[in-house]
Amino acid sequence: MNTTALRLYGEDDLRLESFSLPEPGDDEILAEVVSDSLCMSSYKAAKQGVKHARVPENVATAPVMVGHEFSVKLLKVGSKWAHRYQEGAPYGIQPALLHRGTLDAPGYSFPYIGGDATYVLIPSCVMEMGCLLDYTGAGYFRASLAEPLSCVIGAARASYHVPVGSHEHQPGIVEGGRAAILAGAGPMGLAMISLLIYGPRRPSVLLVTDIDQARLDRAATVLPVQAAADNGVQLIYQNTASEAAAQTVRQESAGTFDDVFVFAAIESLIEQADSLLARGGCLNFFAGPTDTDFSAPLNLYNVHYRGTHIVGTSGGNTEDMRLALEWISDGTIDPAILVTHVGGLTAARDATMKLPTLPGGKKLLYTHFDMPLVAIEDFAKRGEQAPFYAALAEICDRHRGLWSLEAEHYVLAHGPRLKP
Repeated sequence: MNTTALRLYGEDDLRLESFSLPEPGDDEILAEVVSDSLCMSSYKAAKQGVKHARVPENVATAPVMVGHEFSVKLLKVGSKWAHRYQEGAPYGIQPALLHRGTLDAPGYSFPYIGGDATYVLIPSCVMEMGCLLDYTGAGYFRASLAEPLSCVIGAARASYHVPVGSHEHQPGIVEGGRAAILAGAGPMGLAMISLLIYGPRRPSVLLVTDIDQARLDRAATVLPVQAAADNGVQLIYQNTASEAAAQTVRQESAGTFDDVFVFAAIESLIEQADSLLARGGCLNFFAGPTDTDFSAPLNLYNVHYRGTHIVGTSGGNTEDMRLALEWISDGTIDPAILVTHVGGLTAARDATMKLPTLPGGKKLLYTHFDMPLVAIEDFAKRGEQAPFYAALAEICDRHRGLWSLEAEHYVLAHGPRLKP
């Protein structure tokens, strides 16, 4: 089977190439990748090369496939797994093979499996770790977005609290408590807001801050204050771009939040988060810094006398991924709100290398297609010259400006196909 894939050779060295996959063994599975959503972690791997913890040292001579937020359709299942997996069925993949004893992960560490590809060869270790997961929902793009959703599920589950006079750690956010998400209007912030509004464990108050008014406006559109209220959550969006606004939040909210999530690796933001913690409050440092010496001051007086504490999470585990796929499949959470741009595999390299500067939310790729990365809000303008985008604009308008199953079906049926 020939495949076309975005491969990493080293620092700043991503190449879109066509090549042959090995014949699958009895313990492997040949699969078609349908969609992949881009993640900042792929950008970090591309910038760091072998310095990245998940990238192998021999990547220059044995390049790895990039992309880890993807969905697949199984084409050929080896005899070892024929009793468990069904050819022709859709599946999601948990890229963090946490129980393998290494940091190896699809999208970082393997030559024949990654999301930015047309076809992949799934190695036995993925199935052995239980990381090829059933998906019963509709839409391959939703299965791709289960991985970022699993990350915020993991963060919410990792937060914990210790009742006064007890040494028992109680996992999860305080149900009915007060929560805050700082720098929370980006794509992962939207996933966390959605989880805390529609998920099974909700705060009574949720403060979301950001310094980008456009991102806050979109967040308020796709996750309205009234919708949160209908689910018992008082949702507050706050622009803290100015120091005066940030100071106001610190003064008015100091010491009142049980759970504070930090979604940007900024020293002053962590200090602010620490100042917002109530007695026994948990600060969850979700953002992943690239600086190995990154640090920020914490109020250790409050740690000792008020029981405040900090946790950090990087990605979700397999159970988080199962929950994400389950809640997406049953309609509890619709990850379509995360998608702001859509493209094909030919857009993967440039989009990955420009991720820090690209506006909007998730960038979704359909890997069998030759399409530039285009913002959904720009479909109509592009449609003035291209009927394909005019049709997509009409479809998205029918779905509140969001990506949808109907839009996916249209791309799969009418999109410009990729040539090797």
